[in-house]
Order: sequence, then structure tokens, then C-alpha cells
Amino acid sequence: MRLVEQAGFPPGVINVVTGFGNEVGEALVSHPDIAKITFTGGEIAATRIAAATARNLTPALFELGGKSANIVFADAKLENAVKAVSSGIYSSCGQACAAGSRAVVARSVYDEFVERLVHYAGEVRIGDPMNTTSQLGPIGTQPQHQKVLSYFDIGRNEGAEIALGGKMPDPSVVGPGWFVEPTVFRGVSNKMRIAQEEIFGPILSVIPFDDDDEALAIANDIPFGLAGGVWSSDIRRAMHAAEKLKAGTVWINTYRAFGAMVPFGGMKRSGHGRENGRWALEEFMQSKSYWLSYADSEPEPFLMS
Repeated sequence: MRLVEQAGFPPGVINVVTGFGNEVGEALVSHPDIAKITFTGGEIAATRIAAATARNLTPALFELGGKSANIVFADAKLENAVKAVSSGIYSSCGQACAAGSRAVVARSVYDEFVERLVHYAGEVRIGDPMNTTSQLGPIGTQPQHQKVLSYFDIGRNEGAEIALGGKMPDPSVVGPGWFVEPTVFRGVSNKMRIAQEEIFGPILSVIPFDDDDEALAIANDIPFGLAGGVWSSDIRRAMHAAEKLKAGTVWINTYRAFGAMVPFGGMKRSGHGRENGRWALEEFMQSKSYWLSYADSEPEPFLMS
């Protein structure tokens, strides 16, 4: 806010009010003089906001969670895919709405992909995020830390195999904190909870597929639709898959590239509305129509059926 003031914004144009959701948030979204609400967060909070805004018919924009899939076809450049898939889930310790938490991989290259991924992700340096040498920081809160850790047993009990990670790192090595090792589950079915639920942690589920149609069916068979990735050397195949993915953003042979002028938002339970670019501006505008007559006298009335 100090920077906003220094930039010359008039008082009142931008305001910050801090507080918990059941106090400040509830009052804000329920107020009849609020013309628009935009919310970034989880779907539980979004449903409460939607219920509150409905009382005044206040329009709301929701940018919510995801369970994004990277589809890796057999003709993909595996080295590039492995690096980007790793970055896509382990950046921010998996605490990102667009985290690529599922890798849907062609069965013919599945074992090689997992082997390369385990080797690459196994070299990630865990530690204090204020240390420039750290590549993987901690989970944001203690309750979320416990939630993430609980998915290790959930995945095992469902029949998946932990190929990497699956526990807290040694505090004597990484220091104290809510750390979680970068984790890879292999042998995952898309019906498992670890493949359907947003964990919001550094846990990747690797799911095999046999043909293109199955890959797309797996990728789309989730309640979310925020983002996705496609990896292939065949641009026609890649573009076809990108078109069929039910997601607001799809990256082809890259992941998590962003631009301030490119719209970002989700489908299904990932929310609605778009951020960034002119699409974001239009979210906060309304069309207004004017009809003007230059006639000297009012025309004869007519009836409309």
C-alpha cells in the first residue's frame, strides 16, 4: 500500500482490509454496495462466497483449484518433459493452483519416464526458502502440512507405489520446518483419491495410458479444469489434444508459462471468469445500450406481438 501511495493513486481507489473470512470476508461479500467480487482460493470458501453474493445477486469471479495433467505421448522429448513436469509440480512445493499434479504417460515410455523423473526430482535441494540455494521450501501451514502427509498412506492403501519421497526430510539436513520430500507415485489409477483430489503439496501421480483417446479421457476425468500440458513432437497430435482438454489453459511442450496479457481461469470446479489482459478488464465492466431518435415528432405507436 505504501508503494500504491507513492505511485500517486488517489486515496480510496485501492484499499486493503485484513481479517478472517468469517469476520471481514463475510461482511465484504454480503454488503449490498459491493458491485463485484473476485476470489482466488479453494472451492469450499468459494461456495460460501457464492451463497453470500447470491443474496444481493452480486456477480463473482472465481479462480479456484486444479488437478492439472501433463499428457506425455511416446513421441515426446522425454528429457524436456521430465524437467517441466518436475518443475510444474515441485515449484512452490506444489502449492499452486495450476500445479501439474498428474502425469499421464504413454505406457511404452512409462518406465523410462518414471526412472528419469525420480533421478531428476531426487536432486531437488530442500531448505529454507530465504536461502538462494534452496529449490523446495516448506508447506505454508501446519494443518496443510498434516494434510499433505496423510496422502502418503492414502495412496499406499489405494495400491499405488511410492517411487520417490513419501515422508518428511531429515530436519538435521534441511533444518526445522513443515517440509515434505518431493514425491512420485507410480502405478496410479485415475480413480484413486491421489489422482482426483487437490493435495496442494509436492506429490505427483504418474498414470499410464495406451492410446490417445484414453489419455484424453483420463486427463478430463476429474472435477477440475484449470490447466494442462501436452508433450509431443507431432504438432497435429499436440494441437488436437490441447483442443480436447477441458481446461482454461493448455501448454504445449512447456509448462507454467504466463503473460500479463493472456487470460487465465478455469472450467468446471476450477471456477469461472478470467484474469489478465482485456478479458480481466471486461469482467469488471458492463455493457450499456443507448437509443436516440432524431425525429421531429414521435412516430405512430405500434404493437409488438
